[in-house]
Amino acid sequence: MPKVALFKQDGSNAGEIELNDAVFGIEPNTHVLHEAVVMQRASLRQGTHDVKNRSEVRGGGRKPWRQKGTGRARQGSIRSPQWVGGGTVFGPTPRSYSYKLPKKVRRLAIKSALSSKVKEDSLVVLEALAMETPKTKEVVNMLDALNVEAKALIVTGSKDEVVARSANNLQSVKVLTVEELNVLDLLTHDKLILTKDAAEKAGEVLA
Repeated sequence: MPKVALFKQDGSNAGEIELNDAVFGIEPNTHVLHEAVVMQRASLRQGTHDVKNRSEVRGGGRKPWRQKGTGRARQGSIRSPQWVGGGTVFGPTPRSYSYKLPKKVRRLAIKSALSSKVKEDSLVVLEALAMETPKTKEVVNMLDALNVEAKALIVTGSKDEVVARSANNLQSVKVLTVEELNVLDLLTHDKLILTKDAAEKAGEVLA
């Protein structure tokens, strides 16, 4: 089982913690990680693109000229696709790009992302994380004490509104609960900061 150092909020060492091997100690599956990221990014697309087809463009109610005898090609509407200002054929219409991967694949992707953080030594486990009032400075001081300079993802065991509001003004910091853990956030943040109860909860739920 992987063992990592346990830290207090002020940066001092509080011993070690043993993590669940089935969640934090597997060999990361890069293919599954890629699949999960593509799925999440597809789900984030708005899909509001739209063009007007020949039934939606303005005008063209009357036949431009009679069918026969003019020497010109027969035309039914000046808003047909071959006309300037005509409708678009097979253009994009509003749609949803979201899709789902099987549950086992999604779970393997999260376990792979967590295990890769342990392998890269990018995981910090806190004994506890508590703040009395929402203050950005407290989060900044904590990150300085833990020597975290890169983008950080803070994961708590349960919803903590004070911690979330304290980190809200920091562009490089994001706060999630264990239930909200996802592959895209794990991979786009350089450091993962887990509270002790969040690490234990993740070990139980994902195993």
